[in-house]
Amino acid sequence: MSERATANRVLFMNTVAFTVCFAVWTMYGVLITFLVDHRYLVIDKAQIGWLIGIPILTGSIMRLPVGLLTDRYGGKPVYLSVMVFAALSLFVTSQVSSFAGFMVAGLLFGMSGASFAVGIAYSSMFFPKERQGTALGIFGMGNAGSAVTTLAAPTMLKNFTDGGQNIEGWRTLPMVYGIALLVMAALFALFTVNRKVEAAAQKTMGQMLAPLKDVRVWRFGLYYFLVFGAFVALAQWLVPYYLNVYGMSLAMAGLLASVFSLPSGVIRALGGWASDKFGARSTMYWVLSGCALLCFLLVAPRMDIRSPGEGIMADRAGKVVSVRRDEVVVASPDEKAYALTTEVPIDPKKMEEGNLVWPTFRSWQEPAVVAGQEVKKKELVARGVTHVYFQANVWVFTVLVFLVGILMGIGKAAVYKHIPEYFPKEVGVVGGIVGVIGGLGGFFCPILFGYLLKLTGLWTSCWLFLGLLSIVCLVWMHLVILRMTRGMTSAR
Repeated sequence: MSERATANRVLFMNTVAFTVCFAVWTMYGVLITFLVDHRYLVIDKAQIGWLIGIPILTGSIMRLPVGLLTDRYGGKPVYLSVMVFAALSLFVTSQVSSFAGFMVAGLLFGMSGASFAVGIAYSSMFFPKERQGTALGIFGMGNAGSAVTTLAAPTMLKNFTDGGQNIEGWRTLPMVYGIALLVMAALFALFTVNRKVEAAAQKTMGQMLAPLKDVRVWRFGLYYFLVFGAFVALAQWLVPYYLNVYGMSLAMAGLLASVFSLPSGVIRALGGWASDKFGARSTMYWVLSGCALLCFLLVAPRMDIRSPGEGIMADRAGKVVSVRRDEVVVASPDEKAYALTTEVPIDPKKMEEGNLVWPTFRSWQEPAVVAGQEVKKKELVARGVTHVYFQANVWVFTVLVFLVGILMGIGKAAVYKHIPEYFPKEVGVVGGIVGVIGGLGGFFCPILFGYLLKLTGLWTSCWLFLGLLSIVCLVWMHLVILRMTRGMTSAR
């Protein structure tokens, strides 16, 4: 078989294996939401964030050692070890019942997330530099595994538990995932060949970790914290988000969450192609700018607010003669009529879910005095009322979230396009640490989202955080580019 055919076969198997591993890695987003919704687990929003994030923690911190092992021993044995360990851990998961038990089980099967570091290093070994962006973008399509979980897991849980009547049936889900991983491991063993970085075998651990002294690695890590870590977090957080904000069923919440995660995973291949054609730096400019704009558009929460508005004050002292909804008359000594703006109700049909796109603002006045009352100059005759109603239209919300997912998918490929260019002989270790930082975003973001929700009471607080993070990344990147440009100009 030709070298190119071998490379394509390995890339295909890597991508499919990563899809299965990613589906496993994000399983808690649906499973924990289901168990909390059915009162099997009685925990608060912050604890939900911890459980959703805990598998992401293991998958994140293990990416660096797994990346080092891949460089030294090759991708095939390391990938197989990761899948088998995660599969056995899923059978452990099926036996737990308490919050602590779910925490420990999540730490174990979270190893599946380390498959990313293996696949990145393993795939890059088979492709030349000019094709690595596209190849790694195709591999990254395995992120769509999160959409597989959000689409399929709610239906499976419904069937396994007889619609919630037999709640203990949830234990079948992790067992099904475990079997899928073992089958994938068997296919991987049959259809892949091993390859490793020969130079890595002669390096000491200190030499292999030397690239971590480069600030560039940590900058790439921050980008990945946003485009990958936040993606992983949102792929799971959007399920309870739709449940609570829009009153969706678990199945519908999973379907709408997949509108975010599925295209984001698939579009990563386009991100690799765009990075090869236009450059990773230019691609990241578009990604970070777009994420900042869209996240800030998503910040406004659903609201139904009555606030003090513009009132009417007496322009002279006198006695109130009459009070109506649309007029207050004051004698002083001549009669003075103060016209009041009356409330115009919103059409009930417009207030039905999905009919309003923009916020509606209404203002009117209500009498603040009664007939016979003496009023002084500048005393309030009618108080103003302003009503703000924003439906946060679910379809508009879903479209904006879809666009965020697309940008994150492109950005994930663009970040990893940088690594073989700047660190061609340390793809495993650099890809590992960037993956660690990005994966930690997947761990910390759900926890942070949970605490922000607990603190503010607003589900949209997560978008404010992500918008600010996008701006930080954009500013840092731009400052570095300006410094590099000035250095090149000085050198001339």
